[in-house]
Amino acid sequence: MRCREKCGACCIAPSISSLNKPAGVPCKHLTYNYQCSIFNQPERPKVCAAFQAEPEFCGHTQTEAIQILNMLESDTAG
Repeated sequence: MRCREKCGACCIAPSISSLNKPAGVPCKHLTYNYQCSIFNQPERPKVCAAFQAEPEFCGHTQTEAIQILNMLESDTAG
C-alpha cells in the first residue's frame, strides 16, 4: 500500500518521543498538504522511517486511519 495523499494520520495520531510530540498533535514537520518535510532527511526519526502504510493501520480514509492509530497508541501507552 502507498501512503494516501493528504492523509498524514501517522504524523498526527501517535506520539513520537524523539521529537517530544504527544499523541494527537500534528508533527512539527508535517506540511500544510500533509507531507513530511524531512521524509528523506537523516534527522527523520527511526520510528517514522520504520512505519509502513498498510490497510490494517491506515484503513480507507484519513479519519479511519486516525481512529485506528489512536486505538493502537492507547493500547500501547505506558
